[in-house]
Amino acid sequence: MAQVLEFKLPDLGEGLTEAEIVRWLVEVGDVVAIDQPVVEVETAKAMVEVPCPYGGVVTARFGEEGTELPVGSPLLTVAVGSTSPGTGRATEGSTSDPAAGSTSRSVAGFGSGPAAGPTSGTAAPSGPDPVVESSGNVLVGYGTAAPAARRRRVRPTSFTAAPAPAPGVVAVPALPSVTASNPDVETAHGPVPVISPLVRKLAREHDLDLRQIRGSGPDGLILRNDIESAIRNGAEQPVAAVTPAARHEAATPGERIPLRGVRGAVADKLARSRREIPDATCWVDADATELMAARAAMNAAGSGTAASKVSVLALLARICTAALTRFPELNATVDTEAREIVRLPEIHLGFAAQTERGLVVPVVRGAHVRNVESIGAEISRLTEAARGGKLSPADLTGGTFTLNNYGVFGVDGSTPIVNHPEAAMLGVGRIVPKPWVYQGQLAVRQVVQLSLTFDHRVCDGGTAGGFLRYVADCVEQPVVLLRTL
Repeated sequence: MAQVLEFKLPDLGEGLTEAEIVRWLVEVGDVVAIDQPVVEVETAKAMVEVPCPYGGVVTARFGEEGTELPVGSPLLTVAVGSTSPGTGRATEGSTSDPAAGSTSRSVAGFGSGPAAGPTSGTAAPSGPDPVVESSGNVLVGYGTAAPAARRRRVRPTSFTAAPAPAPGVVAVPALPSVTASNPDVETAHGPVPVISPLVRKLAREHDLDLRQIRGSGPDGLILRNDIESAIRNGAEQPVAAVTPAARHEAATPGERIPLRGVRGAVADKLARSRREIPDATCWVDADATELMAARAAMNAAGSGTAASKVSVLALLARICTAALTRFPELNATVDTEAREIVRLPEIHLGFAAQTERGLVVPVVRGAHVRNVESIGAEISRLTEAARGGKLSPADLTGGTFTLNNYGVFGVDGSTPIVNHPEAAMLGVGRIVPKPWVYQGQLAVRQVVQLSLTFDHRVCDGGTAGGFLRYVADCVEQPVVLLRTL
C-alpha cells in the first residue's frame, strides 16, 4: 500500500521568499531515502541543498533547472509505502513499461513511524492507510541518518491517463496501489496521456502541443514514435496571442538576463537603498605610508606563513570598529514604522566581496571584540567560502556597517551606496604613490582616498565628518589606535 506525499519548497530562513532551481539531484522514478538531498537551489543569499523528509519513489518534479519558485510551492511528490513491523523491509511490486517494452522493475516503500506531511495523492481504496516515516526536517545536516537508497527506475504496469502537469512538471507512470490523480498538476485543458519525461522533452524541443497528438499506445498513451511522426509531418503548436510584454521584447533587441538569484537580490537592495535612504557622501585623501609600514612590521614579526599575514583590509576593518565605538550614531538602523533610530549594541562588520556569482557581503560577527589577527582570519575564511559558493545565509545577514575596498579593482574613488538597512558604508580606493606635502616638504607618499556614504537621518555632517576624520587619522598615524586597544 502506498500513498503520494507532496514535498514543498521549505522556508530556508533569513526572510527568503523564493529560490531558483540550480540542479536536480534525483530523477523521476528514483528511490530516495529520508533526508536525502534532492535538489540544489540558489537563494538570494547562498546555494543550498534541500533534502526530502520522506523516503520513497519520486513520482513528479515541479520545475525545470533555472525555474524560480516561491517558498511553499511544490518541489516534488514521493510515493511512500508501508513496511512490515520490525522487519524494515520494503514492499515490492513488478511493473512493465508499455512504451519501451517489457522490463521488470520494483517499487519500494519505506519504514514505519508517525505520519507526517500533507498528501497530494490517494492510496488504493481497500486496506488501511499506510504508515509513513518522515524526519520532518528539511535542511542538510539535520534529522535522521537513513542510509542512501539505490536509485531505481519505476515502470508502470498499465497506463491510466493522468492529469497533465503544470509547466515545468515532469510526470511519472502510475504506481501500484496509487491513483494517478493529482490536483496540483491539473491543467486548464485536461489530461495529457504522457508518462515519459523524454517524450515531453522531445515535444518541448520541437514546440509540439501534446494535446494535438493522438497516442498509439495503450489507452491513447503518447509514445516517442508518435512525437517523431509529428515532427516528420511538420506538426506545429498553435501560435499564441502576442502579449504586450512580447511586443516590448521584440521591439527591444539584445540579450536579456533575468534579475534573480544574487543579481536580483543586489538589484532589489540597492534600489531600495536609493528609494528609502536620504544618503550623503563625504571623502578625504589620506597618507597611508605609515599604515603600510606598520603592516610590513606586523608581518615581519609574525610566523611568516601566508595564513598569519595581516591584510590591509583587516587593518581597515579594525580601524572602522574603533571609529564606530567613538561614533555609535553610524552603527544604527532606522525603524521607519516607529519613526525611531535604533543604535545597535554590537558591531557586525560586512565587507564587499566580488565572486563569480556576483557581489556578496559576508559579515564578520562581533568585530568589536576581535583584534586585527582575528578579524583577518575571519575575513579569509569568509572570502574563501564566498569564492566557493559555500556561504550560508547566516554568513550574509545581520551586518551593521559595511566596508567596501574597491581599490582592488584599480580605482581611486567612488560614492558607495548604503547597504540597506544599515546607516553607512566606508569605501576605500587604491593605495598609490602620489606627491604629498609631508613635514613641510614635497614627497612621494602612499595615498588613499576614503569615502563615507551615510544615512542623513541618523546623523548630520559633523558626526559623519568626525568619523571619517578619525579613520583618516588612524590610517596616517596607526599609533592613534593604541588608545582604543
